[in-house]
Amino acid sequence: MRLAVIPARGGSKRIPRKNIKLFHGKPMIAWSIAAALDSGCFDEVVVSTDDHEIATVAVEYGARVPFMRPIELADDHTPTIPVIAHAINWFEQQNQPPLEVCCIYATAPFLRAGDIRTGLDVLCETGAPYAFAATSYAFPIARALKRMPDGRMAMFYPEQFATRSQDLEEAFHDAGQFYWGKAAAWLAAKPIFDGSAAVFLPRHRVQDIDTNEDWSRAEWLFSAMQAELSA
Repeated sequence: MRLAVIPARGGSKRIPRKNIKLFHGKPMIAWSIAAALDSGCFDEVVVSTDDHEIATVAVEYGARVPFMRPIELADDHTPTIPVIAHAINWFEQQNQPPLEVCCIYATAPFLRAGDIRTGLDVLCETGAPYAFAATSYAFPIARALKRMPDGRMAMFYPEQFATRSQDLEEAFHDAGQFYWGKAAAWLAAKPIFDGSAAVFLPRHRVQDIDTNEDWSRAEWLFSAMQAELSA
């Protein structure tokens, strides 16, 4: 079977109740659930949560919550891989062992069903342990600056000072949307970015949402994209 797992912890600190806060008229998590369902990739779309209100919202928008996440996997420091492994183990105990599993973040309103389908294709075609969404940095990371203890600035890579931007290698970062993986990779706790394949997204469809400023920017971008689609 193919399984989608949407981790949605209840204890968000920087944006309280972030996973179910309304974003353009729907709880934030509803956008991720809709993309997963619309992709047609999954036998099961489940939400892994420790929070009963989040569970209720998830079911209302079409996901299943067949188990509650244990408290030891629901603190501020719990990484993603053990949460997905817990879900896989639960289904294995029900005699429904997943083969491919996609972790979809609950705060990914720009995620599209087609990107999820592409991710599955990339996972199967490349034989990589994982396939995830990525995008390019807007500026060469070799020209990055840091602030020194005395408040002055310095380059991370001063040897690149005279190198033209166009001659520097392009760099990419995780888009924070979805992570397809083989069940064996999740269960072995294989690092997600170690030898994995990527689905490349345009930068305007990638926005990390960890602060109120991030949230406001995401709403602005979403409104702009909706206006473009309806024009």
